[in-house]
Amino acid sequence: MTDQASSGESAEISWPLDATTIDGTVVRPSGAGPFPAVVMVAGSGPTDRDWNSPLLPGPNGSARLLAETLAQAGIASLRYDKRASGPRARENMQVLFGTMSMRSHLDELASTVGALASQPFVRDDRIFALANSEGTLHALNYQLQHPAISLAGLVLIAPPGRPVGVVARAQLAAQAAAIPNGDALLALYDEAIARFLAGEPMAPDPALPQGVQMLLQSLETPANLPFARELWTADAAPLLAQVDVPALVIIGKKDIQVDWRDDGEPLQRAAAGHANVTFLFPENANHVLKYEPRPRAELAQPEALPRYNAPDAYLDPEALASILAWLAAHT
Repeated sequence: MTDQASSGESAEISWPLDATTIDGTVVRPSGAGPFPAVVMVAGSGPTDRDWNSPLLPGPNGSARLLAETLAQAGIASLRYDKRASGPRARENMQVLFGTMSMRSHLDELASTVGALASQPFVRDDRIFALANSEGTLHALNYQLQHPAISLAGLVLIAPPGRPVGVVARAQLAAQAAAIPNGDALLALYDEAIARFLAGEPMAPDPALPQGVQMLLQSLETPANLPFARELWTADAAPLLAQVDVPALVIIGKKDIQVDWRDDGEPLQRAAAGHANVTFLFPENANHVLKYEPRPRAELAQPEALPRYNAPDAYLDPEALASILAWLAAHT
């Protein structure tokens, strides 16, 4: 399939990983190559290769937009469905049930890097990761494993600078502050999470709001274990401190999931002394790097649904220009 000429050539590929299959979309720029390339790593939950989620409205995913823009700049890309997302999720989960882990996500990324490096038009010495949210943890872990195909650099969008469970609690605390009896409900949540981390039944109090109950249930479902417990304590900051390749860290000031100060500051401390780590805090970028014109205070309201993949949402120009410039400087 050929997109608009300026967006390069797009093709669907798939490859095996153990007893499962991974699907992805590779985009090749116009020209002979070989080209530098980017592997895109999606965020949490059932987010697919385009960074769309069935939990949020809209099919206008940031990864597809990024891939098209990168192709215009002469950079190839491969974006992939995690095995628990996309059209093969059901069949893959029959194999993976109860074995999902940080390691299994690392294996997915490693196999994807290999699939990208095998493309004849790709420079296997100039493959970068461009990862979002939870995906930044997998990209960092990959590089720290001293892989056979080392990444040339990392673009980390909205990495958590605190343990994931701390980030999630901060989001809930902000919501609890706006409702009656919020402190008491937050204490009930803390008790359930403590049991979860101890490997005990979570047994959430029925007084907790339905949305919180659903979150807790999703953590405890057997299909997500042991991954959910591992993820809850994962933190990008100590990983970033160990990485020796160039990295660009981006947290938008309109991101209401990862905070540019509360998460950005620990990441900056971790990178102190690393001249090859660059930080950017775009004024109007949200969690998935889309331009967000609304005030941050409005976005924090419980009724303000994120418009991550709305038809008219587009990539934040400041962040996008910085990514392109950074990649150009390292290719």
